[in-house]
Amino acid sequence: MTTERLDQPRELRRTLRPHYDPEAFGRLSERIARFLGTARFLVYMTVFVAVWVIWNATVPPTLRFDPYPFIFLTLMLSLQASYAAPLILLAQNRQDDRDRIQYEQDREAAERNQAEIEYLTREIAGLRLAINEVATRDYLRAELGRLLEELQEPEARERRRQPR
Repeated sequence: MTTERLDQPRELRRTLRPHYDPEAFGRLSERIARFLGTARFLVYMTVFVAVWVIWNATVPPTLRFDPYPFIFLTLMLSLQASYAAPLILLAQNRQDDRDRIQYEQDREAAERNQAEIEYLTREIAGLRLAINEVATRDYLRAELGRLLEELQEPEARERRRQPR
């Protein structure tokens, strides 16, 4: 029994399996699925089937490759559908993965925004409390006016006491 050493890289092994890039294959499947869902594809497919049927119904019997029940056409359409369905499902799964990641990012952003809003709310409440303790302009005017009256009262008393 041989044990693999973790301090050395693995030996390269040749495999008979073909290697493919799953991300590239996923992008290709999305492009195909996107095309299959367009009006252009429906028009192309309709023209293809119409040409197939017209050719095999109108040309001389020696040139027909798929006579009337059009079994070969049915086989071709089934083959196209058998490839289209998994490609569409793969594209949907990839979109679901992107949506899930976007949802998580949106949820995290919403949580950060909520925390910031709560922080700012506490800061505003603290500022309101601090402002109530600070002398306002109206308060200062009223106090200065009262002090001025107090200062003027002794002078007025002095004037009244002094003979003229």
